[in-house]
Amino acid sequence: MSFSIKQSALTMDVSNSVVHRRSPSIRSSFSPSLNLQNNNKRALISVSKPLHVSSISSIESCFHKERKPVIHCKAYEADKSPSAAEAKSETAQRVKIGIYFATWWALNVVFNIYNKKVLNVYPFPWLTSTLSLACGSLMMLVSWATRIAEPPKIDLDFWKVLFPVAVAHTIGHVAATVSMSKVAVSFTHIIKSGEPAFSVIVSRFLLGESFPPAVYLSLLPIIGGCGLAALTELNFNMTGFMGAMISNLAFVFRNIFSKKGMKGTSVSGMNYYACLSMLSLLILTPFAIAVEGPHLWAAGWKEAVSLVGPQFIWWVAAQSIFYHLYNQVSYMSLDQISPLTFSIGNTMKRISVIVSSIIIFHTPVQPINALGAAIAILGTFLYSQAKA
Repeated sequence: MSFSIKQSALTMDVSNSVVHRRSPSIRSSFSPSLNLQNNNKRALISVSKPLHVSSISSIESCFHKERKPVIHCKAYEADKSPSAAEAKSETAQRVKIGIYFATWWALNVVFNIYNKKVLNVYPFPWLTSTLSLACGSLMMLVSWATRIAEPPKIDLDFWKVLFPVAVAHTIGHVAATVSMSKVAVSFTHIIKSGEPAFSVIVSRFLLGESFPPAVYLSLLPIIGGCGLAALTELNFNMTGFMGAMISNLAFVFRNIFSKKGMKGTSVSGMNYYACLSMLSLLILTPFAIAVEGPHLWAAGWKEAVSLVGPQFIWWVAAQSIFYHLYNQVSYMSLDQISPLTFSIGNTMKRISVIVSSIIIFHTPVQPINALGAAIAILGTFLYSQAKA
């Protein structure tokens, strides 16, 4: 109960003689002004702010200590009520999530732009993928050494559990980069929007999980939209198409291994991705050297610098830095939001990447191709709703 008293003070006279146990038939009542007479005992209560009264205590307990209080009385200021604090906390959380999403999408768009610029003049996706992981690993090592970020407390068992996750992450990362080196960024992301279909198939036939009919129905627009976009793609390339498909499958296994192995760990999302990048770098480096090799890298680097100029170095640095940052923010957001919200955010991220890449690289798009992309993305959104 909240009330205000206009007078500057409230005077209460208390008499031991008039305080007695009331009959159970009389209900307790409370008045802002009480005046119980006594010879010379007074209690002065000064009220300068509105009060919240949560409950009322029996006055007699103040004078008869052997008697147990019937009702407990507490009061606090109205402007500090729990409901107001909860509302402020909820608003702050929504703003925080909005900042995470906006940062995640912006960083991802910037990465895809610079990554495609690099691959257009320097078609070595294995080295490009390795540099992205190396840059992120170096950034986190410096952050831990300078205490900008708190280093995680991990042991050998953590790395053992992380290893299959890192293998799947490495394959998915390289496959996606190979795809973008062969086809348009927009086409790669249209095909990658079909990842939910791989998730359901793997979970159903390898893990034995079952899903409601709505989930299976949501796969129809995903598969149909991806197929329509692939058939009508003007610059279709089988290597690029297969790279995106392999990336989808690898990231599905990465998510499965991550869910099974990381339960109960106290590592934050930022540090978890940092460890994942470091382990993936160790796995990828020997394969990158075997597939492409330093001789091809050196010859291609000279050609790219002569073609683009010194800014090519900035392109390589930017794509490496922004790759780590956008992944780091996405893993940090997982600590704050539900998987459903994250899935919806990932769908919106693909839309922003597809639209921005079409505009920046002037990618020719036929209406039927755009329709296929829209259907696939809509199916992804419906899948996230049905899965919830």
